[in-house]
Amino acid sequence: MTERSTKAPIDVLFLLVGRGGSKGLPGKNLREIGGLSLTGYKARSALQSRYCSRLIVSSDSREIQNEAIKHGAEMLFSRPGELATDTASSSDVVLHAMDWIEAHEHRRYDAIMLLEPSSPFARPEHFDEAVELFMARDAALVVGMRETEVSSMFVGRLGPDGSIGDIVERVLNMPALRRQDQAPEVTMNGALYLIGWDALRQHRKIYADPTASYGVLMDRLHSIEIENAADLAFASYVLESGMIDASPWRKPS
Repeated sequence: MTERSTKAPIDVLFLLVGRGGSKGLPGKNLREIGGLSLTGYKARSALQSRYCSRLIVSSDSREIQNEAIKHGAEMLFSRPGELATDTASSSDVVLHAMDWIEAHEHRRYDAIMLLEPSSPFARPEHFDEAVELFMARDAALVVGMRETEVSSMFVGRLGPDGSIGDIVERVLNMPALRRQDQAPEVTMNGALYLIGWDALRQHRKIYADPTASYGVLMDRLHSIEIENAADLAFASYVLESGMIDASPWRKPS
């Protein structure tokens, strides 16, 4: 756990993003787990973070916009069509929101928290930990991370003829083959991206400065990413079987 920074809290804009044209799972951002949409999960959790100064939505879809508003987000603009394609980058989507805020409200935030509904189970404390790490390290970027299931030592390309020579070469040079003997490795889990406002203005891309980039480690279940129907079914099973605590996403009674 990151030690709490002694600095004054920073002003963080939370940005919930979602486009209407998902191909892997049509209507993905509005799909439900336990009666709540993926958009609703991310909005409810974000608003419980102690560092959420404001939550806004960026989407080209009126249905997603309405769903986000229903769960407490503000809609300031509709995302332009050119930023709602398969090829549009997350950096450009965030920069568009920043441009709008600066042009129409004449203000800036210290950082922006990019939130994608496809990783619905991030909890308020994960966002809090990310902000506290960001402050403690004077970071430019903090992202959600999870441990990989397989060491990169066992990962490679399958040749056109089915060959796996590069993987076998690495295996032959390893001092130990047992999985438990390999050092843990991590990868991004899509749950959160906390980016410095000035850093994104300077570099115009999310991944820019290796020396100022950090990760918040999350467990496998809270790191579930939904890209297809099988992922959605697994996430539903995890929630309904009580494998994770659903209290952050329940409506107050």
